[in-house]
Amino acid sequence: MRYFLVAGEASGDLHGAELMGSILAIDAHAEFNYWGGDEMEKTAPGLMKHYKENAIMGFVEVVANIRKISKNLSDCKKAILHFQPDVVILIDYPGFNLRIASFSKRNGLKTVYYIAPKVWAWKENRAKILEKNIDLMLLIFPFEIDYFRKWKVNAHYIGNPLAYKIQAFKSKYASQNQTKSIALLPGSRKQELKRMLPTMVALSDFYPDYEFIICGAPGLEEKDYLPYLSKNIKLVFNQTYQILASAEAAVVCSGTASLETAFFNVPQICAYKANAASLKIAKLFVKVKYMSLVNLCMNKEIVPELLQEKFNISTLKNQLDQLLIGGASRNKMLEEYAQLQSLFGEIAPTKKAATAILKLAKA
Repeated sequence: MRYFLVAGEASGDLHGAELMGSILAIDAHAEFNYWGGDEMEKTAPGLMKHYKENAIMGFVEVVANIRKISKNLSDCKKAILHFQPDVVILIDYPGFNLRIASFSKRNGLKTVYYIAPKVWAWKENRAKILEKNIDLMLLIFPFEIDYFRKWKVNAHYIGNPLAYKIQAFKSKYASQNQTKSIALLPGSRKQELKRMLPTMVALSDFYPDYEFIICGAPGLEEKDYLPYLSKNIKLVFNQTYQILASAEAAVVCSGTASLETAFFNVPQICAYKANAASLKIAKLFVKVKYMSLVNLCMNKEIVPELLQEKFNISTLKNQLDQLLIGGASRNKMLEEYAQLQSLFGEIAPTKKAATAILKLAKA
């Protein structure tokens, strides 16, 4: 079978690589073309464009890059038609991928959405696009099951790839780190580093007994972090799980990293600072009460959220003091994490996803 995948950022590249590996395990002659990244390319040949060329985030940034986005859409559509896949697999990245879904459906191609668009958070009208254009949608959050029942979408919960992957990692990994450490996860885009890291690294002045470790994002390079490094700050690439397995606490840019940190039982502060104009526009559409996936899954605030002006060194230090060993909030957060983890079970999600996709491709 022939599979065309579209992943637009680092997390999608990781999910895509794992999914491709699971597809190859049951379809040894699978052929791939894809927009993705290094991890997908390690799994199988077929990279058409790297997500670094396509990663644009925020309303203002999108408007400023509208010509580039339009060209990327055109290039992707041409690549799909040329490849003539048995199925098109879209991984998150809804602003781009929903347009590809409509195009694929118009051209008679079967479409799968893996990692569903967060229409429960904002732009709920996108669910109508899903109803019309998606043949199969694979859900990774338990709370999405009830939400998508009200839409005419062929949606199935397959379990969470992160939960399953981290569980497997923890069963094999034994930390050798004897140094007290605090993990910093500032996001995977350059604009996030500029807005998040100055405040994050400023924490190190107050905790000389701790090592502060920045988890380098796979889509970025060492030079992107250089303005924020000092003798008290360490930058490490490709070892996020090892770092979290040893960390006493973490400061995390909202997103997937918040959930990963919780699965590692690391008390955390979730923070985000966006372009002011983009945030003002987003507030007109966003419907959810929380920005952390941990809080969304539990439907209550377990993890403190520091957004915009609340993300400052004074508030950040105050929150971190409560989460370190002996802190007032640490044990309560760890208890809540146990409840969170019980929601996800032990399903092998990518294997289940690959089986469902192959069945659709053959239908």
